[in-house]
Amino acid sequence: MNQIAKLLHTARTETTGDRDNGASRSSDGLLDIRLSTPGSARIGTNPEQLFAAAWSASFASAIALASRERKLSLPAKVRIDAEVDLNLGEYGYLLSARFSVSIPGLASHVAKDLVDEAGELCPYSKATRGNVEVTVTLI
Repeated sequence: MNQIAKLLHTARTETTGDRDNGASRSSDGLLDIRLSTPGSARIGTNPEQLFAAAWSASFASAIALASRERKLSLPAKVRIDAEVDLNLGEYGYLLSARFSVSIPGLASHVAKDLVDEAGELCPYSKATRGNVEVTVTLI
């Protein structure tokens, strides 16, 4: 297991209720959302959307880190379309994910190397490795 050398940030939230009729707020007040199930008439988001946004943002940062380590200039238009599925399996609920990554202006083999390296650097990818089926596609 990777030893913690330095704490960089702690995110603090308070959630009341659940995914069907809850709300989440961050301690700094910058995040203040209502929760609802997909397809409901209630205004709000769901945990899978939040996870897709958080994971893809972290993955994009890992791509940027990989490019800096290689002293490559990364195009400004890097895009990740993330899909996170909530599934029901034999032993209960589980997640799966798909990332479609666009890095225009780089040779495909260079973009693939950056995406592969990002999968090793991204803390969300590390946390889910072996627990969440993930497909990453370069577009």
